[in-house]
Amino acid sequence: MDKKLIIVRYQGRILTALMENGRVAELHCDEEQRNSLLGNIYIGKVKNIVKNIRAAFIEIENGIQCYYSLSDNKDPIYIKKGSSKDMQAGDELLVQVCRENLKSKPPAVSSNLNFTGNYLVLTTGNKSTGMSSKLTQEEKKRLKEYLAPYLDSRFGFIVRTNAREVDQETFVAEARLLKELYETVMQKAKFRTCFSILHRNNPTTWLSTLRDIYKENLSQILTDDETLYEKIKEYLHQYQREDEEKLNFYQDDLLPLMKLYSLESAVENALKERVWMKSGAYLVIQPTEALTVIDVNTGKYDGHKKQQDTFLKINLEAAREIAVQIRLRNLSGIIVIDFINMESGEYRRQLMEEFDRILKKDPVKTTLVDMTALSLVEVTRKKVRRPFWEQIRSLKNL
Repeated sequence: MDKKLIIVRYQGRILTALMENGRVAELHCDEEQRNSLLGNIYIGKVKNIVKNIRAAFIEIENGIQCYYSLSDNKDPIYIKKGSSKDMQAGDELLVQVCRENLKSKPPAVSSNLNFTGNYLVLTTGNKSTGMSSKLTQEEKKRLKEYLAPYLDSRFGFIVRTNAREVDQETFVAEARLLKELYETVMQKAKFRTCFSILHRNNPTTWLSTLRDIYKENLSQILTDDETLYEKIKEYLHQYQREDEEKLNFYQDDLLPLMKLYSLESAVENALKERVWMKSGAYLVIQPTEALTVIDVNTGKYDGHKKQQDTFLKINLEAAREIAVQIRLRNLSGIIVIDFINMESGEYRRQLMEEFDRILKKDPVKTTLVDMTALSLVEVTRKKVRRPFWEQIRSLKNL
């Protein structure tokens, strides 16, 4: 698989497109100077406790109040604690933004601190060593040996899929750097005041794509903007020197990158409600406040086999296209799919097995939950950044 990362200006913003075998696989659109809260670590103050939902609301910088799950955070890192054993209003603690504000929901913070690198994540939420499920047993064994000297009872590591191609020197250098970052933050926390930011994630949102992208088979990072080229070059030199040689400055006034890779069409298609498939069938994708609903329709499909065989063929094609659209549009949270109903239990089993296999290829954790009694298929996908349609909408409202 050949992968290219295209970074261009689009209507005064930065458009990042990941190409896989000539097709756009991911899209992100950000303000050039937008500083994301995601990953930032603060000394926050508890404003109030909502016991019936087992949550607290914690204020960080500029009066921003964030959701904090009491159920998911068993070990708060207190900086200043009141007299009560339980968390109470006025307590000050170390928190990290783990989710940006989504739609009407506030940002979420956690006491499970994560320091993310290209190959590793240092985490205080789990003190053991975790491995990407996409790594082979041989790769896991080798990387665990590299990591052994840096293990500590205060935190754990998660080895990312990107680590499979890295050499030992680069890998251990990152482990050492992440450990130093952790030590620095914990030391700062002893002397800083409430609402201080102790660790800031990458300076701009669009640059974080360079770190978070699944880099296996990535051959090129392309831009046709000189200013962006210099910023990317500086970032890679500071944080990802192993990728510096992949950066190329593209120059062609008659055929800019937007046209060369048909990115305007890709953006338009990623925002359309209806997605046509090669068979003539189509999907209807409708994001709502609580979840995303995807409906599969036979459309213009003209199958000549038995009806149930036709439905299976359409559903299998739809499963593949839905996986593409989920990643392209960065859909997250709860996703409900209404496939065409099939009477055969064997056909339903085939569909679920194939859909599960495809979803596991998504770099973002995506889980096929089940098929309900009404034949609706439930999928969950980890919420990280805003979905693409919301990125576009928020930028247009500026």
